[in-house]
Amino acid sequence: MMKELKIGKKTAKIPFVQGGMGVGVSRCGLAGTVAAEGGVGIISTAQIGYDEEGFEKDQKNCNLKAIEKHIRLAKAQAKGGLVGANIMVALKDYAEHVKAAVKSGADVIISGAGLPINLPELVEGSDTAIAPIVSTQKAANVILKMWERKYNRTADFVVIEGPDAGGHLGFSPEELSNRKDMEYDTEIKKIIATVKEYGKKYSRNIPVIVAGGIFSREDVKHAFALGADGIQVASKLVATQECDAALAYKEAYVQAKEEDVTIIKSPVGMPGRALKNTFLKQVDKGQLKVEKCYGCLAKCNPTQIPYCITDALIKAVKGDVDNGLLFCGANVGKIQKISTVHDVIQELVLPDE
Repeated sequence: MMKELKIGKKTAKIPFVQGGMGVGVSRCGLAGTVAAEGGVGIISTAQIGYDEEGFEKDQKNCNLKAIEKHIRLAKAQAKGGLVGANIMVALKDYAEHVKAAVKSGADVIISGAGLPINLPELVEGSDTAIAPIVSTQKAANVILKMWERKYNRTADFVVIEGPDAGGHLGFSPEELSNRKDMEYDTEIKKIIATVKEYGKKYSRNIPVIVAGGIFSREDVKHAFALGADGIQVASKLVATQECDAALAYKEAYVQAKEEDVTIIKSPVGMPGRALKNTFLKQVDKGQLKVEKCYGCLAKCNPTQIPYCITDALIKAVKGDVDNGLLFCGANVGKIQKISTVHDVIQELVLPDE
């Protein structure tokens, strides 16, 4: 598990990718530390500028300013490690976020919550590596075939996000309700086989990163046994000193039990996994009035959504864990303490000290 992770022309010392978590959960503090440890640190650009002066009036420019700031700060502490961005296709300013990340020196861009069909043209002329997030062989084939036909190129790496992941999920609510019967290992092998086919076409190795429910060293060994080149971890890194979320957010993870986790309907248009709290009880009772539109999503009608996801995520990351939305992975109930990035990486992929 100590092998390097080669992503195009770039190399991470360890095969460890940090999941991108918005709003504000993974910014320069977490990403910079992961990169300094030899992994790939990822900054989520979703409403990343929520605490910038003027955000209430000008979300777009505050977000673009924050992308540049947090990538620069993360790279300054990365000790030469890789720093990238997770940018959701569903964002209204998706293209601008990608271009800002590239301009700021992002080593990689990971893109999901939709099909990142035009991602290659947005990074053209740069050394920024690109990866789609997929959950099915069909999605992987659609994206890679489109990139081949339209841009005569392929992915630099691919992230497979399974049904145990946190945040927005590429599965139906019915699939998630019966995820233990999905035999998802078979799907992972199919995706890896598809990616390898495209790798052969371009005479290169396209690393595949497995994400979703990675909690123990056994989980990591299992992912590698399936053919993965690396793993992506998110929830376990929330409960670290270096995570950018408020202490109350981290403590909510530590205190969570398996029965506190639920599947929600997100305004993004996808199911999501989150912690039950007062906020979600209010959502269940009926639509929460959207007081202000923050213009975050390309397809969002404030009169039709169950709640404002920006408002809910900002409240959570600031520490209002009762009235905010706390995305989480399926294994959050196993987290027992607030740790450090070094200890999490040590536990999962490094040899015993």
